[in-house]
Amino acid sequence: METVKDLKIPFEREDRCPILLEKCLYLPSHYQGDKHLGHGIWKEAFVKEQPLAVEFCSGNGQWIANVAKSAPHLNWIAVEKDFYRARKVWLRLQRESISNLFVVCGEALSFSQLYLPDHCIEDAWVNFPDPWPKRIHAKHRLIQSPFADELRRVLKPSSTITLVTDDERYSGQMIDVFASWKSSFDPFRFVTELEGYGTSYFHSLWSEKKCTIHFHRFYNA
Repeated sequence: METVKDLKIPFEREDRCPILLEKCLYLPSHYQGDKHLGHGIWKEAFVKEQPLAVEFCSGNGQWIANVAKSAPHLNWIAVEKDFYRARKVWLRLQRESISNLFVVCGEALSFSQLYLPDHCIEDAWVNFPDPWPKRIHAKHRLIQSPFADELRRVLKPSSTITLVTDDERYSGQMIDVFASWKSSFDPFRFVTELEGYGTSYFHSLWSEKKCTIHFHRFYNA
């Protein structure tokens, strides 16, 4: 059986296309044509049919692997665009037999647009997205209006999106982008501790460096 470990990067451009493997959906950043596999992939992606939760920017999977095991009543989707990090998440779920975890190697906005139906997500997280700290590169940040609009579409009513960053300017942008959402805290402030959050590589790294971690939680009205 073909596995994630069998994938080699880069593919020849003419061969690039979405690939569904065991517990992994691979979405190349550029490929010819408009082929995609549709919303139906979730019917067979998990052992049990139960509510979906998603983490965007999953890194090496430390956070989502622990959360998936502690919240077995949810089916978790780890979205990570870097192939080698996504492969680490996949290897972790295989090694630890996490049946309620599925990996997507692909860009967050494109994945959501093509593979998440309306109001299907119970809980969403964005953990330490690339801050693109130089002003000239800020246009590449994930947290912008198109992504926020897409989250409003896929989240169930009254469900939450939690965004975490160590970058103060990005924190401000997150608040500005989600200003129209109902928030669990004053929209012009942030919280620096979130009970039960857990830990991840970047959370540990920046905490050890005494950086302020900004947590933002918004409710989909």
